[in-house]
Amino acid sequence: MHHNRIKIVLAEKNVSQTTLSELTGLSKTRISSYCTNSSQPSIETLRMIAVALKVNAQRLIVPTPDEDEK
Repeated sequence: MHHNRIKIVLAEKNVSQTTLSELTGLSKTRISSYCTNSSQPSIETLRMIAVALKVNAQRLIVPTPDEDEK
């Protein structure tokens, strides 16, 4: 499982969730759910967000330990 860092990267880039919504065409509600990690974007959506923020998509993902590793 992975959690995203979209909220962190938005803060680093000084970009609002509303601006990201406008840049990607995603709803503000959906962007908010990604920023709170209540839902996770698909790989395709993650790439679209990365392009909009001009970052490598890997910067938007934080790996978490697999259940087997716990």
